[in-house]
Amino acid sequence: MLGVTSQSNASLVDLKTRSGQKISQFAASCLKLAACGAVSQNQSQVKTLKQVVNSLQTVMIVLSLLSVMLAVVILYNLTNINVAERIRELSTIKVLGFHNHEVTMYIYRETIALSLAGIIAGIILGKGMHRLILQVIGSSQIMFNPRVDLFVYLAPIGAIILILCLLCLWVDRTLQKVDMLEALKSVD
Repeated sequence: MLGVTSQSNASLVDLKTRSGQKISQFAASCLKLAACGAVSQNQSQVKTLKQVVNSLQTVMIVLSLLSVMLAVVILYNLTNINVAERIRELSTIKVLGFHNHEVTMYIYRETIALSLAGIIAGIILGKGMHRLILQVIGSSQIMFNPRVDLFVYLAPIGAIILILCLLCLWVDRTLQKVDMLEALKSVD
């Protein structure tokens, strides 16, 4: 295309025997040749890449477990504080004739709305953070595929929904045990 013919300056050698010792011996014999300036072994690069990926996998599992634990703590505290601060209001509603599940959903709708907002914000910010991390850990020799499986998004959403459901059951049982008349008599 530029009017200059290209000259090959490298050779790709595919050995029939792929044992580490044979590859090392062949590489050493090639380096002894005057025409050979360098030898690059794909097997060592693959091994290095697998070590990097395994390290990242371990870090991601730990971060995922910590994030689920953090979600449990945050949602539990949010719900617990919401119930404690509004116990008189909930007592009034229950005394007026609302059923237990209606009282639970009265207070829990706010938690669900905040969780949905958190899920949406988490997906948007997570995509940006993912790109940033790939740029930081990538190098000229190793490039990571930025494509993310759908499972990566569905797993945390499923975990949050499961936590919300379990906490909803806990709130329902907690509100059923509260003596609403005593709560109305209490002094703020």
